[in-house]
Amino acid sequence: MGGRNASGRTVGGRAKAGQSKVLRSEPARSESAQFKAAQVRGGRSSQVARSSGSSRSSQSSRISQPDRSPRFSRPAEQVEQQSSDVTVAKGRQGAFVDARRLHSEDYVAETLRQTAGTLGVAARPKVVDFTERAKERKRASARVIVVRVAVAAGVVAVVTGLVWLLFFSTVFRLESAAISVTGANEWVSEQTIHDIADKQAGKSLFLVSTRDVADQLQDIPGVSEAKVTKRFPKAMNVAVTAQRPAAMLKSGETLTAVDAEGRVLNSVSSQNVDGIPVIEVKDAQASLENRSVKEALTILGALPESMRQQITKVTAETQDSVTTTLDDGERVIVWGDSSQLKLKMAVVDKIINDPKVIGDKHQVDVSAPLKPIIK
Repeated sequence: MGGRNASGRTVGGRAKAGQSKVLRSEPARSESAQFKAAQVRGGRSSQVARSSGSSRSSQSSRISQPDRSPRFSRPAEQVEQQSSDVTVAKGRQGAFVDARRLHSEDYVAETLRQTAGTLGVAARPKVVDFTERAKERKRASARVIVVRVAVAAGVVAVVTGLVWLLFFSTVFRLESAAISVTGANEWVSEQTIHDIADKQAGKSLFLVSTRDVADQLQDIPGVSEAKVTKRFPKAMNVAVTAQRPAAMLKSGETLTAVDAEGRVLNSVSSQNVDGIPVIEVKDAQASLENRSVKEALTILGALPESMRQQITKVTAETQDSVTTTLDDGERVIVWGDSSQLKLKMAVVDKIINDPKVIGDKHQVDVSAPLKPIIK
């Protein structure tokens, strides 16, 4: 028993000693052995994870494969931009990663690269002072308002100056002494024309209406035409065509000069009336309303001056019996009324100027111009 015990103790002691050696050798394992053991365990776990992950991904891909809508796909540009902005570790999945070998991101250099100007110089972001910016805008608005007000004031000043120069200054003011009149005669006096033209004196030449002046001049008895012309800067020309009286209305010893329209001309008491037809009437003013006198004045006003000079007597007992006597009875022309007057004058001119036609006859009746009667 003792030997066995002794041997048993001995054997047991050896066994314990061997076990103690083994236990003492466990802490003495090298770091490399521990590292390899960790890799083995990590590899197994990663394989399990990969197998489970691959099964899940294949299952999820089978489930999600029918729904490939383009609205969930990202553009290639966004993917490239995101991949360029993210640091990706390259290596076998599940392998040991040494942090010392990872690429370190230099954020300062990246910021400088992104903010570099066109010449490669880093440009600092501008710090905006909103208070100062508001003041600058107010100053700019004030400058714009000042410029606009100055321009408007300048335009108003220029326009006011032009208006004053053209319409109110003496530069273009028409003076009475600068109005010239031509064409007046003994029947249409120059003073009568001046009385009308002088109404425009004192006005700016730009405000003078030549048409209004001409219309007023044509209302003067004996004026058949009037022309008014401006002469800048301050003068005006007036030219009229004054006709001689169409006839003289003789009432007793009084002679009244009238034109072809039956308008009474100015006084002719001291004027020479030779060559002007004379119509004997009872009352000059009342005869101007007589139809026969009006017809006689119309005919006399249309006759050529050469024939008018030969007229010595005019009678108009009725409106269609106007008669003129030439050269104290050498020729007597019965006109009738004033209708077809141009044809009548052509027939009379043909007959009295052709000795073979007129012969020794003295009276020509053209009241019916297509069938003249020669007596």
